[in-house]
Amino acid sequence: SSGINAEYGETFHHYFKRINLSTMAPAYKQRYYTPGEVAQHSSSKDLWVSFLGKVYDLTPLLDKYTGSILLKPILNAGGKDISHWFNANSTSKTDFDPMVRTHIDRKTGCEVPHTPQGRFIHIPPAYPSATWANDFGTPWWKDESYCIGHLSNKTRKIRIINTLTSQEHTIEVCSEENLEEILNRFYKYNKHAASYTWKYNGSNLEMTKTLEQNGVKDEDEEFYELNFNEEDWLPAIHIYFNDDLTEA
Repeated sequence: SSGINAEYGETFHHYFKRINLSTMAPAYKQRYYTPGEVAQHSSSKDLWVSFLGKVYDLTPLLDKYTGSILLKPILNAGGKDISHWFNANSTSKTDFDPMVRTHIDRKTGCEVPHTPQGRFIHIPPAYPSATWANDFGTPWWKDESYCIGHLSNKTRKIRIINTLTSQEHTIEVCSEENLEEILNRFYKYNKHAASYTWKYNGSNLEMTKTLEQNGVKDEDEEFYELNFNEEDWLPAIHIYFNDDLTEA
């Protein structure tokens, strides 16, 4: 009896190691987001925006200023890119310091924030006001605690074909992402994604490199010029299941 239990225990040990542990998506911080991902967060309870190449989760800001009329422009911009609110010339790769666009007020001749969409949180009133409180600290557009990652400069679609099940999925990825990050995107389609070897044209892909670095060219611009349907010519990544139980 003890021998049988030991045998089953060993079997379940291998099964747990192979299935339970390998199917859990590892915790990781996503670095890049697609415009489509940002667009999914556009409600007063869950609001993201992007500007100047970064993505911001402004939900905590909305919670902090619930009921303020100055939230209206931000609520209307939920899920969108608002780079046009800011002066892009004020940022660099080493010094990210976004500034709200300004213009010269015709009445006063003074330089004031340019907010055609409406005055928003942390923007001072056009004229002196006793109700204006400027003790909020860092304005939200300069507060990196709201930043959750970068907006992809270029997204692309790929096909992922499971050679074990013959299932095929088309997913949109960020061109800046390496294969490990793309694998994490694929977890929602296949919880066992880490138990597969990823290949392109029969060659193993290096998971720490991007698709382009692995020789998977992005040719959608060429297809557009040739008037080809990009969806018909997406590169195919084949994944091969690694059976951990084949080891003696």
